Amino acid sequence: MKTRLSLLLGAALTFATLVHAADTKGTGDAARVEVLFDHPENFTDLKDSYMATDKGREAYMDSFREYLQRNATRRLPEGQKLSITFTDIDMAGDFEPWRGPSASDVRIIKDIYIPRLKFTYRITDAQDAVVKEGKADLSDLNFQMNLSATFNSSDPLRYEKHMLDDWMRNELGPTPKKK
Repeated sequence: MKTRLSLLLGAALTFATLVHAADTKGTGDAARVEVLFDHPENFTDLKDSYMATDKGREAYMDSFREYLQRNATRRLPEGQKLSITFTDIDMAGDFEPWRGPSASDVRIIKDIYIPRLKFTYRITDAQDAVVKEGKADLSDLNFQMNLSATFNSSDPLRYEKHMLDDWMRNELGPTPKKK
């Protein structure tokens, strides 16, 4: 009984530490990279199951936001800011309700269910003058052939993040090497 209680307390303490670290980690990144979602309830496919939940959609939006804030900040020159507004997201794979109720939360990855991201972006300098702006309509017909995304199979947004990495590399430049 004592062992079980101490394990639970240890797990709770670890969880609290991770939550605190996550809360304090991205504060500087959020100031330089703003990620917005324009009517995400109307997006083609940003859901956690066939019968999507608001909580699942919010979790995916948070994941996109954190990923872009962490990775785009490293690529932006000092003083510049990036604002991205997603207008549609169609995640790789889909839910196939004909497989039965036990598979309603299983995303099936097939080459016919390609990932697509649509967003507008604006890069501004320290004086808020627009450096670059535009629209992006990303899709990846060969998403299953990408080995780096395929090997990271524990991330449900691995294909979408790979497309964002390509976009950031093309629009923001390569990640600077650490000194």
